[in-house]
Amino acid sequence: MRIEHIRQRLAELGAKPVHIQRMLRAWTHSQPLDAGPTRRGPALPQAVLEALPALSAELAGLAQVRSEHPGEDGSARLLVALGDGQTVESVLLPRDGLCVSSQVGCAVGCVFCMTGRDGLLRQVGSAEIVAQVVLARARRHVKKVVFMGMGEPAHNLDNVLEAIQLLGTEGGIGHKNLVFSTVGDRRVFERLPELTVKPALALSLHTSRADLRAELLPKAPRIDPDELVELGETYARATGYPIQYQWTLIEGINDSDEELDGIVRLLKGKYALMNMIPYNTIPDLPYRRPAWEKATAIARSLHQRGILTKLRNSAGQDVDGGCGQLRARAIAGETPVRFVR
Repeated sequence: MRIEHIRQRLAELGAKPVHIQRMLRAWTHSQPLDAGPTRRGPALPQAVLEALPALSAELAGLAQVRSEHPGEDGSARLLVALGDGQTVESVLLPRDGLCVSSQVGCAVGCVFCMTGRDGLLRQVGSAEIVAQVVLARARRHVKKVVFMGMGEPAHNLDNVLEAIQLLGTEGGIGHKNLVFSTVGDRRVFERLPELTVKPALALSLHTSRADLRAELLPKAPRIDPDELVELGETYARATGYPIQYQWTLIEGINDSDEELDGIVRLLKGKYALMNMIPYNTIPDLPYRRPAWEKATAIARSLHQRGILTKLRNSAGQDVDGGCGQLRARAIAGETPVRFVR
């Protein structure tokens, strides 16, 4: 289901725009669809009131928590079942954030990622994306939503942008607190500037070398890192939000002095923030996490050279490792495990 389908259903029942707006606001805040004082507008039509139980049940069935796994950092990984039985992952983040999934699987095929190993299974509808926020808000306050879960948002652009528009209006989330994460796709840089709700942008860089990027992200659009940064800089200057560059730090792959020089060359003077994220080791894959001391030294070096750098641990990494692993274990019938670093 897409958000537009909900609007159409309500309109067919006689709901006016003011009714639809009020009901979508209630839904996105995890409240009953008829919530809100009637003094804000006319009472809901009788046909809408009669349809409320069925519609509420249908919306509740879009996404349901199958299992919840709290992390030591205050986060919680949620395995979320969609209406057709497929599952995705959402992560309740510390400081009122939420990470949502936009696809079941992924077609980019990043070699170090669990999510893309089985390819793309299906798109997640815009209403299913918002339903993940509704689930989270039933548990805690959410004021920031990042599209960094399973899937590549640029490959499900219409659904993701539709969800962003609703969350940034009726959902009450600040535009810069909606973060669109992508490996880079020229369509993103064409579409996002046209939106009423312009999200912040996070670009998965991972390397300053075009040849290595093609190896690490084999099915990503072929955009040279230099061009990707220039496209990002244009968007950053237009919106006033710095670009968040994502760099999954992998031992022996992209942690060399040459790569650090490449980062400085690309980002020096740019309106940008480098998020350095040490890789979370996946047992079935050959990549390894660098020592924390080395990661700290790399972040400090970049900061000293004029690149605003934050060394981050992905939230909830002590529970089921990286994104996609919780779903993979559930499919395999395994008990989720807690990783000890």
